[in-house]
Amino acid sequence: MKLFDAPVIMGILNVTPDSFSDGGAYPSTSRAVARAVEMVEEGAAMIDVGGESTRPGAERIPATEQKRRILDVIEQVRGAVADEVIISADTTLSEVARAALDAGANMINDISAGRDDPEMFALVAEREVPYCLMHMQGMPKTMQDNPQYADVVAEVRDFLCERAEQAQQAGVARDKIVVDPGIGFGKSTEHNLQLIANLVKIVDAGYPVLLGTSRKRFIGEVAGSSDPASRMPATVVTTGWGICAGVKIFRVHDVWQNRQALEVILALLEQESS
Repeated sequence: MKLFDAPVIMGILNVTPDSFSDGGAYPSTSRAVARAVEMVEEGAAMIDVGGESTRPGAERIPATEQKRRILDVIEQVRGAVADEVIISADTTLSEVARAALDAGANMINDISAGRDDPEMFALVAEREVPYCLMHMQGMPKTMQDNPQYADVVAEVRDFLCERAEQAQQAGVARDKIVVDPGIGFGKSTEHNLQLIANLVKIVDAGYPVLLGTSRKRFIGEVAGSSDPASRMPATVVTTGWGICAGVKIFRVHDVWQNRQALEVILALLEQESS
């Protein structure tokens, strides 16, 4: 099977003290590794390991600290899960990405789409690993202050296509590129809803799409839920919607719940087309 042909679940493993939903949940390497193994057992085909919180208002974390947080975790997760499980390093810095790949990661998830570090495209091209580039208006510290768009769907799609083209010009293979519309990254609740409602337009750009809605603030604003952990059912709804739109990767905290939704919806779509 070609990479990203079928929809898959990516489990979130934040080894940070301050992520919006699960910050500080895995204060030791052993607990982080145990959670990664648990997510794979629950049906995750990918694990995304992040050492820098990108929640609204977050400060940036230097490469040295990111590496301290993630490298041992990645190395031990790589030894604890099957070879076919993809371990993604969530970072915008090539220094961190290179060290993560050396430790056993085999994908880079870059919320800056290569804008934070001009060396990132070259590294990804050299290592020939999958690379996810995301749309973000502004920076995490200020991105939610007052996001503005004339046409959020068109602007996000155009940005992703432009960055994907620039990555290819730098040597990144087209079939290694994944795009992420960046739900919650410099978008209002209305912007997020417009993007999700029109995911098929992002999918039609021709790259595998990653959707990251898990437990995010816009869900709480729509559903009236202040506790991120209570937003799982609504996250599952967005997963179902995304599968129908053609999204290939769902980055979530609650793996088995979203995996169940994925399997049922795929079965329904198969019956519909038969």
